[in-house]
Amino acid sequence: MDAYEAGSNARHGRDEPGEAEGSQPDGPQPQPGAGPSDGVALPLPAQPQPGAGPSDGVALPLPALRGSPDPEDALRPALASLSLPYQIGAALAVAVVAVAACVHLGMVFLHVAPSNTVAKEHARTIDDWVYPEFEQNWKLFAPNPLQQNVAVEVRADVRSGDGGARTTGWYDLSALDGEAIDGNPVPSHTQQNELRRAWDFLLASHDAQNRPSGLRGVLAEQYLRRIVVLRLGREGVVAPGGTIDRVQVRSRSTTVRPPEWSTEQVPEKPTYRVLPWWPVPDDEPAEAAAGATDATEAGDS
Repeated sequence: MDAYEAGSNARHGRDEPGEAEGSQPDGPQPQPGAGPSDGVALPLPAQPQPGAGPSDGVALPLPALRGSPDPEDALRPALASLSLPYQIGAALAVAVVAVAACVHLGMVFLHVAPSNTVAKEHARTIDDWVYPEFEQNWKLFAPNPLQQNVAVEVRADVRSGDGGARTTGWYDLSALDGEAIDGNPVPSHTQQNELRRAWDFLLASHDAQNRPSGLRGVLAEQYLRRIVVLRLGREGVVAPGGTIDRVQVRSRSTTVRPPEWSTEQVPEKPTYRVLPWWPVPDDEPAEAAAGATDATEAGDS
């Protein structure tokens, strides 16, 4: 009987107390492929007991997450949060910028568009708006690109505060701009283009004898003269109390040397184009003196 009962228990998978590990537990076991519909009860996860805390090893439910923001709040314009006076001011600023942009685009379009009635009727207004800062040209696509280095130089007749007069040497303004640009990762538009564009504007509006061609030529002279007077003031040419009586501008053109493998021969001697002396109006020496004062203060600091 003992042997039979032991063997019976072994055959039915019933282990006696103290048997080796790896024995099967009592009760029906789930068969391979069995699911909830086969009538086999699966063990439920442990439920937290009353009074149980984190130290009891029972996982507590996470707190409920905050709900997503209201879509209407997310889409509400930023202007809506401003007070009424600020909303009106912002709307007026946007309107002014939009009108100015439309006017500028319209002027430039009429300037570059083929000849038409509107452009002819308002030619003076269009030219005053476009020249000289917004002039349009096709030099980038010229069949013969520029093959010379052109430097703009200036000298001046200066009168000091005690009545003394002298003529300065030539100042290479292009070289000064080049020094300001060299090594500067974000050079200003003024340093790169102001002087160059002013000189190109003057060449396009003057003949070979340096005589202005109509109103554009006069405007080009005034524009370039104001630039060089201001630059001379920044260089400290004018002492406090002094004035600039007149200025003279010239260009020095040097041909770019061809590559070593080329047999082309080019002149190495620079060529000059010297403009006549321009008298400086009374209001421009004040600008030069202001520029000299700024330069002096910057050096002292």
